[in-house]
Amino acid sequence: MSAGAPPDNAAEEAEVAAWFAARSETPVIETACARVYLAGGTAFKVKRRVDLGYLDFTTLDQRRWALERELAFNQATAADIYRGVRRVTRAADGQLEIEGFGVTVDYALEMRRFDENLVLSACPERVDTDLADALGRRIARFHAEAPVRPEGGGAANLKYTIDSNAHLLRGMADRLGPAEVEAVILATEGEFQRLAPLLEARRAAGFSRHCHGDLHLGNIVLEAGQPVLFDCIEFNDALSEIDVLYDIAFLLMDLDFRGKRGAAAHILAAYFDEAARVWGEELRAGMALLPLLLSVRAVVRAHVCGNSGKDAEARAYLAAAAAHLQPEPPVLAATGGLSGSGKTSFARAIAPALGASPGALVLRTDEIRKRLLKVAPTASLPASVYSPGFYAEVYDTVMADARALLAAGRAVVLDATFIQPDLRARAEALAAETGVPFHAVWLEAPVEVLASRIAHRTGDASDATVATLNMQLERDVGEIAWTRIDATRPVAETAGAWLAAIRKADTAARIPGFH
Repeated sequence: MSAGAPPDNAAEEAEVAAWFAARSETPVIETACARVYLAGGTAFKVKRRVDLGYLDFTTLDQRRWALERELAFNQATAADIYRGVRRVTRAADGQLEIEGFGVTVDYALEMRRFDENLVLSACPERVDTDLADALGRRIARFHAEAPVRPEGGGAANLKYTIDSNAHLLRGMADRLGPAEVEAVILATEGEFQRLAPLLEARRAAGFSRHCHGDLHLGNIVLEAGQPVLFDCIEFNDALSEIDVLYDIAFLLMDLDFRGKRGAAAHILAAYFDEAARVWGEELRAGMALLPLLLSVRAVVRAHVCGNSGKDAEARAYLAAAAAHLQPEPPVLAATGGLSGSGKTSFARAIAPALGASPGALVLRTDEIRKRLLKVAPTASLPASVYSPGFYAEVYDTVMADARALLAAGRAVVLDATFIQPDLRARAEALAAETGVPFHAVWLEAPVEVLASRIAHRTGDASDATVATLNMQLERDVGEIAWTRIDATRPVAETAGAWLAAIRKADTAARIPGFH
């Protein structure tokens, strides 16, 4: 290159890429806007010199700006992974080096390398009960602590994405199906118009925050058994200053698409319980947005896949987007029984099959008690806390949550002992008042089985002891009209049989003469 001549941007980018690749132990990880190189315990991320419309990394200053923001933003969730922005410099002999004394030709974000096999997109089966709970609560706390962005979120923010989605879908309609594309665009617009006032109300109430923006399984890694969120969006504030529900909707949609609806339902329930420690009525009413938000996220994945030549996957995401816009109507279910009867396990087993994706929201009295007392869900509390007045407050909260969620179109499972007949009647009355179907079970098992389960519990929200069980056994539970379930049988078996039975009953109720 002659003195004073401008550098060949493409040639220099290729030179930087080759220099890092030669020092990497694994093939480069390529994305649309960056390359990641792995060596030893370190990872270096270099921005590609591209202009994709929604981001522009074509100049050195723009790449530095983006990497510095990426470092700062990810400190909130993954401070131990993100180390610093390093200069890529040219030495006097023309060779490249990190943080040398020569001219800066590029920038790289240095990170601590982690086990790629523990990124959740590589092991979605790990999102089991405990991890789902931890993940939902972790995201809720992140959202509660995130800076409020009243100028973001709301109707205008979501409309920006919806319009962009429509434009991009129409550009590939010949491959995805013109009729299917137009149907999703039309249905999305209709739902947006219906829900725009709610989006604006939530923006005014502080639900628009600086969020992760790209919260799917590929951006969550397990470290020491705990979920760590990384690689949040830094390049376009319109994509990260959003409604908190739109943020978590990406993860819920991702799990649902992968056939992990049970994990998604558990994450949503944990998120709701943790977020309800900070937010009240607006949180519950906002759940009406989920079908639209899940659909919009699915459309984003559809056109991303389409642009990558993955037409079959793009069509599958488009079909998922359409399905989210036709949600199943809400129902109210309840699981009752003595302590140790497996109410929570049964509730979580049936939740994914009830109502709109990702399923019913389980409201567990054991968790609500801890929420009201502002202690951790698994904190152990003395029996003295459980006064009659507090007992009534817990059930009042359960019913208030359920009423608001049903009004927002969410199915609900009430998870409580329901030993008192008047509480069972109260649940039945709630369904009647809100005009939704009611399904309830009473789980039972021999006393020795219940006692053994209680004695072997660890890390659970329940404070029930064998002494608690003995007190329950002395009480008159009255006539049990709810469907009785043998809780000694496998939960998957009993839950599956019960779900099949209520589906048959619902079908018979809708179709005269059906048997």
